[in-house]
Amino acid sequence: MKLSFRCLPELLGHVPEPVPARASLPDWLKAVPSLVASETLGGAEVRTLKHCPPLIDALAQGVMFRLAADLTVENGEISWDWSPPPAPHARQTRSPIGLHVPEQAAGVPFGLPEGQFVVKFTNFWTVAAPEGVSLLFTHPLNREDLPFRTLAGLVDCDRYRDGFVHFPAIWRDAGFSGCLPAGTPVAQGFPLRREALELDIGAMDARELDRHGEVQDGLQDDPGLYRKAFRAPRER
Repeated sequence: MKLSFRCLPELLGHVPEPVPARASLPDWLKAVPSLVASETLGGAEVRTLKHCPPLIDALAQGVMFRLAADLTVENGEISWDWSPPPAPHARQTRSPIGLHVPEQAAGVPFGLPEGQFVVKFTNFWTVAAPEGVSLLFTHPLNREDLPFRTLAGLVDCDRYRDGFVHFPAIWRDAGFSGCLPAGTPVAQGFPLRREALELDIGAMDARELDRHGEVQDGLQDDPGLYRKAFRAPRER
């Protein structure tokens, strides 16, 4: 599937490009050990999430949209020193981040505890998808290390091809202080085909029970079975 991304001519080379999510894996994933001793199990070694292909595949799928400029965060204030080239045809802000007033989140279930507020990361790229394809934009999956949480949204990018999709987010770490560098992942996009969803629900029949037992026994005997036998090849 081909997705096309376009920015204003003046900004090409001045704003981070969207990248395949696998090119933006977090540093902590690389640093996680493969095996650790478990105090709960009396010191026995256990495998870490580094051995969990579904979790890693979630980190690596789709496309990652990244922060346009360094943000300095201090005492609850966000500032930046960034001056991209002016674009005469621009209809959008040149700021890498904006702010939603608290009232715009009135009545939502996640609320805004003291010290939290809603920001909006500016996206400088249009997204064009094939016919019948929408994009789900959401917080970078399994990235609880980030001081914000991007809210999810679904956009029909086969039709809304020439406008910008920006990313509202709750700034949830009131104690964060320092620099959030340009290139930080702020949203992960997943193309989804718009088609009717059918649910087939019922109890396992005898054949399905037999297959289920074989899979469960295989996973018990060979911890790498899912990766070797059931995981589809991933594009590089």
